[in-house]
Amino acid sequence: MIPPQHHGALPGRRTVLRGALLTATAALSATHLAGCSPSSPRSGTPTASQCATTSGSNVKRVLLAYFSRAGENYYFGGRTDLKVGNTEVLANKLADRIACDTYRIQAADPYPHDYDATVERNVREQETDARPAVEGRLPFLDGYDTILLASPIWNVRAPMIMTTFTEALDFRGKTIHPVTTYAMSGLGTTERDYAASCAGASIAEGLAIRGEEVEDADINIKAWLRRAGLSTR
Repeated sequence: MIPPQHHGALPGRRTVLRGALLTATAALSATHLAGCSPSSPRSGTPTASQCATTSGSNVKRVLLAYFSRAGENYYFGGRTDLKVGNTEVLANKLADRIACDTYRIQAADPYPHDYDATVERNVREQETDARPAVEGRLPFLDGYDTILLASPIWNVRAPMIMTTFTEALDFRGKTIHPVTTYAMSGLGTTERDYAASCAGASIAEGLAIRGEEVEDADINIKAWLRRAGLSTR
């Protein structure tokens, strides 16, 4: 988890970066697939029953798309080495409670294991409005009603790779729930950012869990799923 720090602005290279993004995302979008990614915590081909979650008389098809980083992480002001990133832990807990497909967003250029090196890279990406490339094929969103977008919060917002992901797909008519793990900033700017990058989508109630507390967050997760209409359990 990366708390807020390193404010300021550098001379922009946005035109070059956005041009590169358009080329990269066009290539990625051409290879969309339905259902789960091979990197998903769920294996095999999803079935109709796996994709549906019941809330009252309504049946929703849900996709949980998440980005998570293992390695050296922030921990109550210090550092800890995580074999599984906090957001992946949260994603697995959600997937255990509702019927959904999962897609893991992975960086084509992986983030460093070292915490400070990741902070420095994230600051550069935010200040230049970068769009880090996503590895592999993107999911095809047709047939999904609800999308859970899960990520850590780094320097008050989701990592820039989440914007790469959202700008490359068509979220029109979808309901989006921001889901975050954080050190200090809760949902950060995710509601505003997803409203901007997911044109035509409805932004619904988000879930924010402190990274240091994610292993013990089952009560909060269960309550949120009920409020969001994603689970009746």
